[in-house]
Amino acid sequence: MVSTVEALVPGGKATPGPPLGPSLGPLGINIKQVIEQINEKTKDYNGMQVPVKIIVADDKSVQIEVGTPPTASLLLQEAGVLKGSGKPNAEKVGNITVQQAAKIARMKKDTLLSYDLKAAIKEVTGTGVSVGVTVEGMDVRDFQKAVDAGKYDDVLSKEDW
Repeated sequence: MVSTVEALVPGGKATPGPPLGPSLGPLGINIKQVIEQINEKTKDYNGMQVPVKIIVADDKSVQIEVGTPPTASLLLQEAGVLKGSGKPNAEKVGNITVQQAAKIARMKKDTLLSYDLKAAIKEVTGTGVSVGVTVEGMDVRDFQKAVDAGKYDDVLSKEDW
């Protein structure tokens, strides 16, 4: 029989205490090892609550699936603000760089519909319209036009995908 434990853990800072320890203890697995794996997989989400699913098989093998926080949360964290704008068309609350947009795109890679970094950055930054975040000091729509025009090709060529 397979057991599944789902929890929200702080990125990179999970502990053997609640909510994981009491749930994993009865399953007879090495909790310390599982916590280390979770912290390694969630280190990019430092300071955010991350959904984690731990699947324990009969042979005590463990599979860890890490979800990703919403794109809006990642954008706001990179911009260094706590919450989005109440009037995103008129009031901007923060700004991110192309490199930060690429970092968010890599974090969300598994859930994006894009096949390349350029499209993924446009998909991720599109969320900035609704939360009031600009990119490289520009309105998101203008930034996306600049990406299409190739203005950031040299920067994007240095980024991993």
